[in-house]
Amino acid sequence: MPAPSMTEVISLDRLQVTYHSPDSREPKIAVDDLTLGVRQGEVFGFLGPNGAGKTSTMNVLLGFTHAAGGSASIFGVDVRQPIARRRIGYLPEMTYYYKFLTAEELLRTYARIFGLAASETTARIDELLALVELGHARKRLIGTYSKGMQQRLGLAQALLNRPDLLILDEPTSGLDPLGRMKVREIILRLKAAGKTVFFSSHELGEVESVCDRVAILHHGQLRALGSVADIAQTDAGSLEKAFLRIIGWANAPQPNAPAV
Repeated sequence: MPAPSMTEVISLDRLQVTYHSPDSREPKIAVDDLTLGVRQGEVFGFLGPNGAGKTSTMNVLLGFTHAAGGSASIFGVDVRQPIARRRIGYLPEMTYYYKFLTAEELLRTYARIFGLAASETTARIDELLALVELGHARKRLIGTYSKGMQQRLGLAQALLNRPDLLILDEPTSGLDPLGRMKVREIILRLKAAGKTVFFSSHELGEVESVCDRVAILHHGQLRALGSVADIAQTDAGSLEKAFLRIIGWANAPQPNAPAV
C-alpha cells in the first residue's frame, strides 16, 4: 500500500456547527471547535457515538450545512464554494435509488448528471460494476438487490466521476460479514489507487482493519486523534475498549474482566 502524503485533502479549523431547536432559545451545538486534517492517500476513520457530530461535520464538507464558525476546506478550497466538491464522491448511510431501474440505467443517469461523455460512459460503468462485483446483476432491477448489493452499487455511483476524495457515511451499516468484507476490499483498492477515503463507522473491527488514522468525537468535540495502535495502546490494544473509555462510558468493560 502506498504511504499517505503529508498534503492535507480535508482541513478543519475550529469548526462549529449549531442547530436551532424549537424547544430552546439557545442553539444546540453539534460540532464544537473541531480542528483536524485528513492527508492525501489515507483511509481516515471518523468515529463517535450517535449524536457526536460526525454527520454534521460531513454535511458541512458536502455543502448541505453551513458552519456557524471556523473554517473547512477541501483540496485547499473553502467548502462554501461549489468547485470544492468537484473531486468528491459521496455515499450516504441510506441509499435511496429508484427500484424500477437497473444498476446500469442508474449509473447512466448519474453519468449524464456528471457530464461524462457518451463515449466514456459505457467503459466506465463496466469498470465500476466489475470493481463492486455487480457485473452479473447489471440488468436486474435495483428493487431485487440485497442491502449489500445496494451499498456496493452506491459505491459505484460515488466513484463514477473519478473522485480523489471519497466521503462514506457508515458504508458497512446493516451488512452481513460477507458484505462488510467486500466493502473493506473496495476501500483498500481505492487506497492502493491513491484515493483518500474519509468515512464514519460504528463497526470498529472494520476501522481497525483499513484505517491509517482515526478521530473520535464525543458531544461535538475531538477527544482522540491518531493511529489505531497509538489510541489503543493503553487498552490492551483494543480499539473498542479505548473508544468506550474515551467517551466516558461508565460501564465500559475493563481489560481482563471476567466473562459473563
